[in-house]
Amino acid sequence: MTTMQHRFHQLALLCALLMPAVAFAQQGKAPPPDPTSDRQMMSAGFLSAHPDLRYRLLGMEEFKQGRYEDAFRFFQRSSFYADKPSQGMVAEMLWNGQGVAKDPVLAYAWMDLAAERGYAGFLGLRERYWNALSAAERERAITDGAAIYAKYGDTAAQPRLATVLRRERRNITGSRTGFAGNVQIYVPGPGGFEQIDGSKFFDERYWDPKQYQAWHDSIWMKPRIGRVSVGDVEQVPQQGPASRIPTAKPDASATEPETPKRDESNLGTQEEG
Repeated sequence: MTTMQHRFHQLALLCALLMPAVAFAQQGKAPPPDPTSDRQMMSAGFLSAHPDLRYRLLGMEEFKQGRYEDAFRFFQRSSFYADKPSQGMVAEMLWNGQGVAKDPVLAYAWMDLAAERGYAGFLGLRERYWNALSAAERERAITDGAAIYAKYGDTAAQPRLATVLRRERRNITGSRTGFAGNVQIYVPGPGGFEQIDGSKFFDERYWDPKQYQAWHDSIWMKPRIGRVSVGDVEQVPQQGPASRIPTAKPDASATEPETPKRDESNLGTQEEG
């Protein structure tokens, strides 16, 4: 694939990252509430309990500002909490050499990881990467990919995210069953403090690990990325082969990637121009 084609697909992926509700709506269903576009939800500290969304948004902001090295680090940290879109961005940045040395072998391994759940857009990009690799590069991608899966694969990353979701919800609501729906959350606003109904903030789709993944799956299973190419018409299969990288034992003791500190006061609430 040419440089222009890769840039096109990267822009399509970026658009999908910024507009999850649109990607969902294109499937002919009503989009679920998007917490990252709700100023009150963000003010209430929602992102502190959802590190996958938090660091993805930080990565997007750094990328838009052209600070690619920091963007790469934020996407890696989001990937540590099983965020497939961020894993796809890590792959694209490795493939294009943005903020990191260009490495098509590791780029393939990361895109294979992003496609782990069968998300159609990432499967298509993964196969394009594979077709562009030499035989020697393919062998290295399969070998080197095991360490990436051990740290960032779902068997390692999903339990981490589940632990954070349960812990943070418990810290806010206490241990009483059914208490969340009665919680009233107050956040500072232009006219003083504003109130959020706990049933909105504590929607089970945002806190129950299985429902939370199902919510992401509903958005990303068939997004409109990796389906159009610049130049010759190319048919992208709806489904691809399973991962070529052998199953790796999850590294439960892996260290969370470090990232720079950033002002997060307006994170996820900016108007897109």
